Amino acid sequence: MPLFQLSDNNLTAVAQDDFVDERTLQRLIEKNLKVVFNSRFIATEFRTGQVHAGRIDTLALSEDGNPVIIEYKNVPSSELINQSLYYLAWLRDHHGDFEIAVQKALGSGVEVDWSEIRVICLAPSYKKYDLHAVQVMGANIELWTFRRFANGAIYLEEVFQRSVSETTATLEGKDPVMVAAGKKAALTRALGGWTFEQHLESKPQQIADLAIEIQEFMLALDPTIEEAPKKLYIAYRSSQNIACVEVQQKKILVFLKLDPKQHAGPPGIFRDVSDIGHFGTGDLEVTIKTQADFELAKPFVKLAYDKVGG
Repeated sequence: MPLFQLSDNNLTAVAQDDFVDERTLQRLIEKNLKVVFNSRFIATEFRTGQVHAGRIDTLALSEDGNPVIIEYKNVPSSELINQSLYYLAWLRDHHGDFEIAVQKALGSGVEVDWSEIRVICLAPSYKKYDLHAVQVMGANIELWTFRRFANGAIYLEEVFQRSVSETTATLEGKDPVMVAAGKKAALTRALGGWTFEQHLESKPQQIADLAIEIQEFMLALDPTIEEAPKKLYIAYRSSQNIACVEVQQKKILVFLKLDPKQHAGPPGIFRDVSDIGHFGTGDLEVTIKTQADFELAKPFVKLAYDKVGG
């Protein structure tokens, strides 16, 4: 899709520009990891030892404490996906090497959550065969494209979306947006170490129903939003977390990626937790006990999605 510059109510097409080389792209992403993927930098060109004989472009730690591998190509190449899967297999068998790298970069007090490893591929485009291959593999891999424009703008888009096979009979009479969201959520839950259903166990029916409604609302915002259940909360994210949901016995806490000093939440049910320890990420806490509370919270959930860059 073309990009247009708006000036005095006139649109001018902005030409695309190329990165000089992959290293330039890599340095840009590494310098802006927090802005783009809300991750902390661990290492660049990380060597995987003499036997494995590889070199991971970028190692990082996500906001949820998960390992992150990022690989880059400045031109379309199937080699990028093969390399990424090669490094994913290595990292699964070398937890200690990664944890040592984390301690060197961030300090000894940082814990690593191995329930998930994010693998991010960045390339200008992918062939249809590559997209199909990754889908068939079912690996936890994210395919992102990038565009650089002559006016200095950079556009990133996640182009690979996992899907779950479902019969035609199951789809009849259902909202296609919610069907797609449900399929994506089902696969996300299947691939993770924790499930959405585990967070509903032993909870009152009213709270469970509210949690399901929050889930449906979050996933319907955008097909690219992923549900990532953790041990103590459920994260909803695109390139980074938008909201973290903590399901309790009498209430649901939703931590939104909003600055409470700039955006006050729904009156009476929000709190600034930027200086208060809590599970998950997000500085604006919203307490939801009833359907009415959630209706008040919806515009702020949408605002958090917009602010993250949805």
